[in-house]
Amino acid sequence: MDVSVVLPVLNESENLRQLLPRLNDLLRHQGLSFEVVIVDGGSHDDTVKVASAFGARVIAQQGTGFGAALREGLAAAKGEYIITLDADMSHDPGYVAKMWRARRQADIIIASRYVRGGVAYTSTLRRVLSRALNSALRIFLAVPVKDLSSGFRLYHRQVFENLDIEGINFEVQEEILIKAYCRGFTIAEIPFTYFPRDQGRSHARLIRFGLDLGRSALKLWRLRNSIASADYDERAFYSWIPMQRWWQRRRHRVITSWARALGRTLDIGCGSSVIIQSLNHAIGLEIDAGKTRYLSRRGVNVLRGSAFALPFKDETFDCVISSQVIEHIPFAESLFTEMWRVLRPGGTLIIGTPDYATWTWRIVEPIYGFVIPGGYRDEHITHYTRESLSQILSRNRFIYEDATYVFSGELIMRWRKPTQTALSLPAVATDAQSQAAS
Repeated sequence: MDVSVVLPVLNESENLRQLLPRLNDLLRHQGLSFEVVIVDGGSHDDTVKVASAFGARVIAQQGTGFGAALREGLAAAKGEYIITLDADMSHDPGYVAKMWRARRQADIIIASRYVRGGVAYTSTLRRVLSRALNSALRIFLAVPVKDLSSGFRLYHRQVFENLDIEGINFEVQEEILIKAYCRGFTIAEIPFTYFPRDQGRSHARLIRFGLDLGRSALKLWRLRNSIASADYDERAFYSWIPMQRWWQRRRHRVITSWARALGRTLDIGCGSSVIIQSLNHAIGLEIDAGKTRYLSRRGVNVLRGSAFALPFKDETFDCVISSQVIEHIPFAESLFTEMWRVLRPGGTLIIGTPDYATWTWRIVEPIYGFVIPGGYRDEHITHYTRESLSQILSRNRFIYEDATYVFSGELIMRWRKPTQTALSLPAVATDAQSQAAS
């Protein structure tokens, strides 16, 4: 099925008499296979009778509130694309054709009142409050959407796979957008003209909506600033926190300057960092589906896979990067043997991790955890030092070349896989031996 239209309703019989025939005619005219799913919240008028008469599938709402109605409708929808709109005629069904034409622009298409070309015909007070609220949420949640509260949307159904929706009332609209964006799905806004409802009265309550939205926004803020957010690493590069921004850019400069001329490069555990976006002839490997989705939509070559069993042939890459990865996963020798395997003889390994032997890192990490709760501090489960990591890499026959620190705590080292000729020689220098010699 091409499209499912989901309509949560409560006592909307008069509006449905206008909406449903227009919606049906438009979808047929577009040549689409479709269904209209009506989620009835316990109407006392002829809503169910009218909906059935026009061929809609009616579901009796089981939960309480608009959030439950939307969840139940989305769960019942069968279409590849899902359209949500209000049944009160404030969302013109004729606009669905424009949304359908825009469906390939992004995973979520929003009928937006606040992009250029969009208009909202409503009371001055309501318009000012709505604009202020949407602007505040856009800044607070750091999401590039001007009309977060618009419920007139087209979704690709993939957006809702394993998406946990918790909202009780109308705050569910913002929740869906933020959670989808944090999972790497894209959002586009197209201009829309909003008119007040034709018949009946609104079921929204401003004060209650404000309280619900405030509670929801705090939860979503924590999500946006956690590593679960697909753009976490990229946002850190542009962080409003000067120290974090400097740290990310220092790391970026070191690694890209070492890797830029080395040829085909693999970035293991690339996240959504600007490093993989800056390198040519590079492919990223990432276990998190949201981050791979985020990067792939930016044109980056990225593959979902495990660092313990790299999905590449032997000696594929001229350079392998593993920056801020190994401390997040349990130690296993295979992490390093796999790096060796996919690196060609003479190739370069660039590896970075916090050095837990430094006093700097022992001070910085608790501060970082306090400033950015839910960030990387809680994810550091394996603690390396320069000495221990050098021993591991030497044991795996890598040859030490160079090392540097970011703020004296984050270690970045460059090692080389010897050529076949060098492998036949009796000994190789370790990082510890190189330090002692110097």
